[in-house]
Amino acid sequence: MAFTTAEKVDIRRHCGYPMYGGTPSSFQSYRFFTAYGTLEYRMNNMLAEEEAVVRTTYLANLTTLETAIPAAGTNLDTDQAAVWTHNKNEVRDRATLFNKWRRDLCSFIGVPPGPGLGGGEGSVQLVV
Repeated sequence: MAFTTAEKVDIRRHCGYPMYGGTPSSFQSYRFFTAYGTLEYRMNNMLAEEEAVVRTTYLANLTTLETAIPAAGTNLDTDQAAVWTHNKNEVRDRATLFNKWRRDLCSFIGVPPGPGLGGGEGSVQLVV
């Protein structure tokens, strides 16, 4: 069973690639970025078992992790309550975990992280 359009949008987004749009006619389409073309090809040509892994392992968990980041904002005003102590790094920790899962999805699909994930073609990374 092929990915739905909504699933493809989520895969591109989680992998850090820009939106595809209605037609691949702009200068940012997959025709101009090898990794983007590879992602499109692989999304359209996965085995059913590979699609199942992406759906059940990656997309399901990434949706949960992504929605947990803004929800963590409700605790930003509390530093300590009774015996409970707020993790001051909760938002950062959740974002780090979310981005790790995004990179794992890229690795499973076999594409480099896109520009929206700090990777991809034309990006610069500083390692200290």
